[in-house]
Parts: sequence; C-alpha cells; structure tokens
Amino acid sequence: MTVPPTQDDVNKNERTNYFNSPAMDVSLAFPQATPASTFPPCTSDYYQFDDLLTPEEQAVRLRVRQCLEKHVAPIMAEYWEKAEFPFHVIPKFGALRIAGGTIKGYGCPGLSITASAFATAEIARVDASCSTFFLVHSSLAMLTIALCGSEAQKQEYLPSLAEFKTVACWALTEPDYGSDASALRTTATKVEGGWILEGQKRWIGNSTFADVLVIFARNTTTNQINGYIVKKNVPGLTATKIENKIGLRIVQNGDILLKKVFVPDEDRLPGVNSFQDTSKVLAVSRVMVAWQPIGLSMGVYDMCHRYLKERKQFGAPLAAFQINQEKLVRMLGNVQAMVLIGWRLCKLYEKGKMTPGHASLGKAWITLRARETVALGRELLGGNGILADFLVAKAFGDLEPIYTFEGTYDINALVTGREITGIASFKPAASSQRSRL
Repeated sequence: MTVPPTQDDVNKNERTNYFNSPAMDVSLAFPQATPASTFPPCTSDYYQFDDLLTPEEQAVRLRVRQCLEKHVAPIMAEYWEKAEFPFHVIPKFGALRIAGGTIKGYGCPGLSITASAFATAEIARVDASCSTFFLVHSSLAMLTIALCGSEAQKQEYLPSLAEFKTVACWALTEPDYGSDASALRTTATKVEGGWILEGQKRWIGNSTFADVLVIFARNTTTNQINGYIVKKNVPGLTATKIENKIGLRIVQNGDILLKKVFVPDEDRLPGVNSFQDTSKVLAVSRVMVAWQPIGLSMGVYDMCHRYLKERKQFGAPLAAFQINQEKLVRMLGNVQAMVLIGWRLCKLYEKGKMTPGHASLGKAWITLRARETVALGRELLGGNGILADFLVAKAFGDLEPIYTFEGTYDINALVTGREITGIASFKPAASSQRSRL
C-alpha cells in the first residue's frame, strides 16, 4: 500500500528542488557585460611594443594568443573553480611548438628569449595557471636537462617533452626550505649502479601527473646539491595534491615523498654538482616568470577596458566617469612600464649582460606593479570583480603565488641589493656570526 505524501513532504521537496537548481548562466544573469569566456581583444599595447619584435616573434605571439583565446578562455573559470587541470588542452600546447623555448635541437623550437617571453605573457594573459604549468615544464625541467644533462639524457627526454607527449616537473622546494632552498635536506646516497633518494618536496607544480620529475638532493658523500631525473611510478615515490589554494587553482601543486627511491647512474644530471649550478637555470626562468605578471596584467586591463564601455550606471557607461578613466590609465601605464623592463631583460640576456640582480629586480618590481594593476581592476569591476567569470578575481588570486614563487619580492630585492652594495643581508647579523663560529 502506497502512503500518499503529506503536505510537509511536498513542501520539503519543493524547497529541495528550489535550492538545488543549477546556477543561472552568467551571460543571462548579467547581460550588460561580456564574461571572460569570450576573451576581450588586446588593447594594452599602447606604446606599440609589437613593433620591437621580429616577424617570427610576432607570429609566435599571435599564434599563442589565438590558441589560448579559443581553447582555454571558455573553460578556465570552470576548471579554476574545481581546482582541476584540463588535460585535454595539453595537445594544443604541443601543437604550438613553443615548449623548450630557447633550446636548440632535440625537437625544441630554438626561439629567441624574447619570443619565449611574449609567448609566456600571452598564455598568462588568458590564464596564469596554464602559464605556470608551461613554465615548470619548459623553463625549469626541460631547460635543466638541456643545460645540465648528458647528451644521452637530452636525446632520451627532450623530444617527447617538446611535443608534450610527456610532462615534467621540477622539485627543489621542501617543507622546511623555501627561500633558503640551498639548505635542502633530501639526500642522495651512492649505491651500486645508482643512487637512493630520501626526503620530501613541497609546492611542486605538475608533480601529481608528471611523467618526468627533476629532483634536487644533497649528495651524502660530498654534501653538495646534485640533480636527478626520476620517472613516475618508480617504487618509493608518491605525489599528492595540495588542496585549498586561493590562487593558481588549476595548477596541480603537490607534496612529493621519496622513500628509498632508486635512480640509476644514467639518470643523474652530470651538470649539477652544487647549488650554484641551478642558478644558470633560474636566471632564465626568473626572466620568464617576470613575464607572467606582465601577461596577467595585460588580460586584466583588456577585461576592464571592455567592461567599462559595456557596463552602464546612472545612465552612462562606466568609462565615462573621470575616476574610472584615471584608474584605467594608471593600469595602462603600469603595463607599458612592465613590458619595457621585461623586454630590456630579454635583450640583456641575449647580449650576455644580464646579471642575477637584473633578473631579480625585474621579477620583484614587475610583480609589485602587477599587484597594483590587478587591485585597480578589482575596484573597477565592482561586484563582478569577485567573480572568476570576469577574469579579474581569478587573476587577483593567481597573482599572489606568482608574487611569492621563484623568489619572494623580498628575497629578489635582497639579491639585487647584494649586487649593488656588495653586502649580503639574507641572514640577521647574529645568525651570520653564529654560522661562522
């Protein structure tokens, strides 16, 4: 016998259906402005810096821009919200033929560093998480193998990485050692036929799904830092995702545990014999990382530029109000200055004149200006400035880890400070004195 529902049951079901209804599409909920899934045209090149690029560099920039606007912009808010990586776009990155950047041969494109920089900016303009995924793979892992690997290692690993048939990560940071990375504790002990790695890494982008892991560990015999290539699924290796991030949510940062992981002799990187050997990789990657906030700021400016002309209040578009124009112009000025410093860094590198201080000042100053630019964009979009659908809120969160990784603002300032004064001030004087005793 079926018992008919009571009125309370009916009311409960109605409430459940009401509250479980899917969210209204943002284009219908807010028809007055276009969301970032339809990405705005590029309007930030006010001083026509594109004229400084060669035809090849311009072509690379345009190719990357078109790809990201078509394949990443429509899905980025969804994947950012879910904190998941859109694996189906990886072949699109492979087709761009930009992985490996300046590396020549081994299936790599051999681009100028300027072309690589603008490609990085164009990825970050649409999505900073995708640019981080790309830089970890290309400017850290691939470049380490190219600069510090043996000929056999280059032949084995670089071609598939260049096509994104395999993905790489780069593991230096540890739970106890971030800015003080040279003091890392992960160990490498020599055994017959190879090495045993023991330790832990943290904040390693791409690590949960990487096919190839570049791991740095301390040689227990020499006490120096060495580099190793570790393949996924090797016994003793685990990588788990770091949850609850507020920025770069699409990036799969992980904790890596190494428990008696065996690495054969042929997978030790012969060019990494001390921590200083990582600096030749970090010099290039720090330039590339400086172009992330440049691209991110370009995208925020483009979004605000369109939004202010579409959104109306008090019977006029927001672009008609003086205070909004002033903020937009300040954002535009920041972008011009950031691009010029980033471009100059590339030229100094190409001429062999770039110093660690140059790279650190560029990364520190550009991320500082980007913070101001994105904060202004958040103000201009009002309530929509806290929605990932309109890009700015997502960029606001994504910029925070960029401000921190590859050297925090303060550490990069101290690198440049040491270079211009000749005095290192990374440690308190009392700490430095104790370390000499």
